[in-house]
Amino acid sequence: MRHSVNKTCRHEEGCRLKDVTKSEGITEWLIEAIVLGKFASGMKISEPELSRELGVSRGPLREAMMRLESMGLVERVPHVGARVVTISAAQLAEIYAVREALEGMAIRQACANITQTEIESLRQLLKRHEQHIDHVDGATYFHQQGDFDFHYLIIQASRNSKLIGLLCDELYHLVRMYRTQSTRTASRPENALNEHLQILDALEERDAELAEMLMRRHIRRSGQLAAKHLEAEQIHRRQQ
Repeated sequence: MRHSVNKTCRHEEGCRLKDVTKSEGITEWLIEAIVLGKFASGMKISEPELSRELGVSRGPLREAMMRLESMGLVERVPHVGARVVTISAAQLAEIYAVREALEGMAIRQACANITQTEIESLRQLLKRHEQHIDHVDGATYFHQQGDFDFHYLIIQASRNSKLIGLLCDELYHLVRMYRTQSTRTASRPENALNEHLQILDALEERDAELAEMLMRRHIRRSGQLAAKHLEAEQIHRRQQ
């Protein structure tokens, strides 16, 4: 399958090629292309073809591909080459188990380190999420990246560089990839938003024990929903 690359992807899709001559710019572009489904799960990525289409040399592209491998977004398959990872039920369970433990730890530390300004920003963010849900009549939740991601901001507020590295660098885009794809057909927007609001209330009260319990329960429920969706998706593919 030939993949077409648009060098001028729309800004709102988050797919920007800032500087294709640098491996960092190529890495960012490829992450967004994979997360948004431009390169679908299981799809082979031809480095020579991609190099030609982007107009970049093989060196920076190879560095970018190695970075994506370390993130778990791309895998090398013998006699096939590089392809976008396909998340299995076992891998999904592992991801959510790690998230539950580490994000529980992150919010406990955030309770001690977050500023009131950051809390107010989180509350404004959830108001925008609520408006989005109302606008689309609850069809899906509002999932964005970085400064528009509730979980990401709490992790950053932990001020723990090790947790930030593990969750925001190594796991973050893999979670985004699955979350973006799964919310197209499965979601619990009102419940997820309410859970976020409860988590934020506990965070504002600096109740570390309650905040951790709520965060862990929230991620556990999200993982259960993700597992059900993946199972239904696999059954659907077998029936085709």
